Amino acid sequence: MAILHFSSSSPIFSTIIHSPRRKIRALRDSDKTHKNLITTDFVSSFSLCPCGRRHFLGAMPLLPISPSHASTSTEDLRRLLSPKPDWYEELFAWLMNTGMESYEKEISDYKTKLFDNLVGKAEKGLEIGIGTGPNFKYYTAIPNVYVIGVDPNAKMESYARKSAAEAGLKSEDFTFIHALGESIPLEDASVDAVVGTLVLCSVTDVTRTLNEIKRILRPGGIYLFIEHVAAEDGTFLRLVQNVLDPLQQVVADGCHLTRHTGESILEARFNGGADVNKASISSVAYISSHVYGIAYS
Repeated sequence: MAILHFSSSSPIFSTIIHSPRRKIRALRDSDKTHKNLITTDFVSSFSLCPCGRRHFLGAMPLLPISPSHASTSTEDLRRLLSPKPDWYEELFAWLMNTGMESYEKEISDYKTKLFDNLVGKAEKGLEIGIGTGPNFKYYTAIPNVYVIGVDPNAKMESYARKSAAEAGLKSEDFTFIHALGESIPLEDASVDAVVGTLVLCSVTDVTRTLNEIKRILRPGGIYLFIEHVAAEDGTFLRLVQNVLDPLQQVVADGCHLTRHTGESILEARFNGGADVNKASISSVAYISSHVYGIAYS
């Protein structure tokens, strides 16, 4: 995809609000030394926006997977996803790996601040829409971290594993699976943290996905998020988004330009509340309006 660039002297970031929260339990999973992958026979959808990770399905051995959840995930996959050829998945994975440099550079300070909240508090994390693994460099500051990464595109795995290795994460401390954001095949209260960056723009059901995140988080766990959202009403950018949104949904695998994701996160009513902040990211043009923050289980 060709992305227009708005020139800016500096990125605009709002300050993360750090409120006292109850201590997050850090529990180490003794059986995390295996890396097995059950591959489901499907392919993913191509997207024309940098989010590009719509649905997730899979099963993970030696981790707290509920058979009933895995079965439901399989059914949801068949119902919600249309297959795409291998070359389509490979092309998109390559584009994600090579075309996000300016975005990742601009948003790195923001991600650093968010991931600092996991240090000493979380050892088992789930990242939905892990893609090519641009966030691995932020996990390495977390002692004994174990990352479960889910993505609809099987071609992402090789890129993600390379990113993990380059960041210094041991291969046995990362499991790549396929899973559906609206139906994650993990047991209740089974992870310390959930991370999602540019995902909720294109899931089929935002509310259901957030409920799944709440379900799999342990009491005291946290959800870190970065999402592009609708621009302010009455602005030129919002006008552009309104015009492009129907086409975007068709050509970008269901990606919505005008979702109020920050409001959806607040309305999900996480037990410990949520801090939602705004940012403007100049390197991504018509999806420059972002929200980011932390929700507390």
